[in-house]
Amino acid sequence: MPDVPHLTPSRRRRPRNGVRAVAAVGVVLAVAAGGSYAAGFGPFARGDDGPDPAAMKQARAFLADWAAGRLPSAAGRTTEPGKAQEVLQSFTAGLDIEQPKLTAANDGVREDEDGTLGVPFTARMPVTGLGTWTYESRLPLREQDGGGWKVDWRLSLVHPRLSETEKFRLEREETAPPKVTDRQGVSLVGDAYPSLAPLLGRLAGGAGGGGGPRGAVELVDRASGETVRTEASFGKKPDPAAADRPVRTTLDAGWQAAAEKALGEADGKNASLVALRVDNGEVLALANSPSSGFNRAASGTYAPGSTWKIVTSSALLLKDAVAPDDVVDCPKYLTVGKEFHNVETSEHPGATFRKDFTESCNTAFISLRGKLDDGELGKVARTYFGVGQEWHIGIPTYDGSVPVPKDETEKAASMIGQGRVQANPLIMASVTATAVSGEFHQPSVTAGNEDETRTEPLPDEVVSQLRGLMRATVTDGTARVLADLPGEIGAKTGTAEVSDDQDNNGWLVAHRGNVAVAAVVEEGVTGGGSAGPIVHSLLSAVPEDPS
Repeated sequence: MPDVPHLTPSRRRRPRNGVRAVAAVGVVLAVAAGGSYAAGFGPFARGDDGPDPAAMKQARAFLADWAAGRLPSAAGRTTEPGKAQEVLQSFTAGLDIEQPKLTAANDGVREDEDGTLGVPFTARMPVTGLGTWTYESRLPLREQDGGGWKVDWRLSLVHPRLSETEKFRLEREETAPPKVTDRQGVSLVGDAYPSLAPLLGRLAGGAGGGGGPRGAVELVDRASGETVRTEASFGKKPDPAAADRPVRTTLDAGWQAAAEKALGEADGKNASLVALRVDNGEVLALANSPSSGFNRAASGTYAPGSTWKIVTSSALLLKDAVAPDDVVDCPKYLTVGKEFHNVETSEHPGATFRKDFTESCNTAFISLRGKLDDGELGKVARTYFGVGQEWHIGIPTYDGSVPVPKDETEKAASMIGQGRVQANPLIMASVTATAVSGEFHQPSVTAGNEDETRTEPLPDEVVSQLRGLMRATVTDGTARVLADLPGEIGAKTGTAEVSDDQDNNGWLVAHRGNVAVAAVVEEGVTGGGSAGPIVHSLLSAVPEDPS
């Protein structure tokens, strides 16, 4: 009875400060030569002009099937389908490989001594949770008696060192990450701050503590189980000195607790919230509901709706295209390729631009689209607000997108934060901070992050106008939900369409003292009605200015 692929348990070695989990993969197969050349033919069909196209097609098809997980199909292209399928399955499953990328080389194809056609290929094997193992191998193809080509099956084609005497084993090691604290040294743990639970490991590892997953692919002797060599290593080596040194973040435990509680106002809907310092971009709180899984606050991709009118207003004010007291009529409807309307089809005949801003009049803003060049809104967003540039804040982020509109309808939509404009609460909190201070600061959750952004300050006059517009939105406009709070608060609401069969997302951005806040509620219908209570709850529970 022939040997079959099997998983071999490894010897367990307990690492310092951690626990090692081991997965193993092994194959014991006899290699049988198969096939022969048809008389008068060889791998180079036309002299030395190049390899037979049929052979190359078969090689690429085998690699494509293997990469896509179509292992029965890949094995069927070999001289020993049964053995090939077992080995390929054992190799990828036992080493936790997912979605490999296998690329045949365009040159280096040659006839080998055994009469096969050797096709070099590069294997990029993503090992789940660790990284990518990259190596080079060779795919042997043999022409068959009846015509056509097959992969001449042997263990070494999977990896040059895979053999009847040696196999590969995956070893994982989870080291204990350093503790994470807030800006004052208060310990941050997932039980107390649920929104941070998915981020704590990343924060600890990214700060150089060496925590998080580590592992290696090792070549081992089949008989003894002894390691022959390490083929690939993943993860940072733990720093013994860092094990007892906590990683300090910019977060504030009090603000974070208040943010987590404030999201209870979302009534079970998906929602997220970011609060950051205006003067330096340091994030004080970042919360998501639900708290587990996807970090909507920093990595979400949403149409920002009318909160984007802060950027649109900046673009118009920068070129003196409008002033706050200019009359810009606000009709119920405006057609630009399609019909646009205001929330609840409201209208404000003879309104000033200030009134259009405070009541969030879509039709008025769209009517001003001719004042801006097609790519101007995106240029202002990038140049003054850093949107669309690459941010490094200490955790993964989505940094926004403002594409040049494809047509006049999309340009109209982009004026009110729709179309293909994309942002999230982190971006909109930063936009708010920039608008009221005049200067963009790359947000941060940890210290010492690389800053590749390049921006210009907003003129003082534009900043003064934006602050006035946002303050009026609280005292006389759609953000009156915040009017009873202490401090001189400015804000902007937003309602963003999602699709015909979903309710609108609700947004609200605000600033008070040295803090800017942004919140979104998916399918919240309106900004003031859904995101408003969340921001109100947060600002009610924290001091007017952070320490």
